[in-house]
Amino acid sequence: MISILDTVVVNIDSNCYGFDAIVRVIKEGVFPIIQIAIPIILIVLCTFDLGKAVISSDDKKNKDLLKRIVKRLVYALLIFFFVTVVNLVFSMVGSITENETLIKWSECWNNPMEM
Repeated sequence: MISILDTVVVNIDSNCYGFDAIVRVIKEGVFPIIQIAIPIILIVLCTFDLGKAVISSDDKKNKDLLKRIVKRLVYALLIFFFVTVVNLVFSMVGSITENETLIKWSECWNNPMEM
């Protein structure tokens, strides 16, 4: 049986010090899921709550459901833009500092070596 770790080539001379694969997984796998899937799930839950509010005749319950809808929409926006801000900060950190380690990290984040 061949494991995934057997096929990963580690280049310790790169800017990522051998963490190229992990950086690529985060940038191309984890971040898109966080940025797209979680807000979509929150918006779908908002539509269910909106449907409950329309069907319900209780005004107090409707106010609570509408508060929950607004909170979920705000959370969806915050999660969507959080990933964008993290990418922006990691990309710009190398250009605003003279620290060699931070410059290498920024280069690693912007251009991890191909697997």
